[in-house]
Amino acid sequence: MNRRPEEKGAKGAKGGRPRRRDRAEETEIEKIEREISERQSVINNWVPKTELGKAVKAGKITSIDDVLDKGLRVLEPEIIDTLLQLSEQLVDVARTTRVTRAGRKYSYRAAVLVGNKNGYIGLGTAKDADRFPAINKAKRMAKLNLVRVYRGSGSWEEQPTDDRHSVPFKVEGKSGSVRVVLMPAPKGTGLAVGKGIKPVMVLAGIQNVWGRTKGRSTIQLNFVQAAIDALSQTAKMKSSKDIERKLTKESRAM
Repeated sequence: MNRRPEEKGAKGAKGGRPRRRDRAEETEIEKIEREISERQSVINNWVPKTELGKAVKAGKITSIDDVLDKGLRVLEPEIIDTLLQLSEQLVDVARTTRVTRAGRKYSYRAAVLVGNKNGYIGLGTAKDADRFPAINKAKRMAKLNLVRVYRGSGSWEEQPTDDRHSVPFKVEGKSGSVRVVLMPAPKGTGLAVGKGIKPVMVLAGIQNVWGRTKGRSTIQLNFVQAAIDALSQTAKMKSSKDIERKLTKESRAM
């Protein structure tokens, strides 16, 4: 006599091999623990090939700021894994088609964001014939494209140096026809920006900001790239506290 599917499933759940939990069922703590374990495994098995990588592996360089301040080029994503603990978010994955003489060739294009939620953000894009290899390649590229973000207090009043939760002054970035403008905002404002660029703010460590977008595009990636371009402008301008307060005040008046 054939056993009904529900009875077979019930017995399998009570005895025998336990059901494998899906990653979607992970708690936040379990997810963090798994990511830390995977990251540590990558670092332990890493054999550096560049001089910078060897210095980081040997513990001679322990800060990503030292790398960026000296203008050293990062060619191995494991360097970033060693110096920073990053979070990741998939921005987009799409199937693309290329027509050749042999016929149609399909591939996947993936875009991934990485950031430590404390002043560093990176975006990577990559293609591959399969979906998951494309995502993994994009992760590696995102780490190599890391951008440092300077943050401000969002106020023209004197604030503690460690109270940095917004952009220091008005910045603008672009990608294609899309323009993204970010302006300082005081505590309690939150992320007053478009839904598409909120993950960029979160991973960069921006907690309060006003923003607006210009241009039209159906490609979500353009908005993300424009937002990162805007944040990168914060590191290109060196400003004193007085200038920062003035720029913040002018941004609010606009």
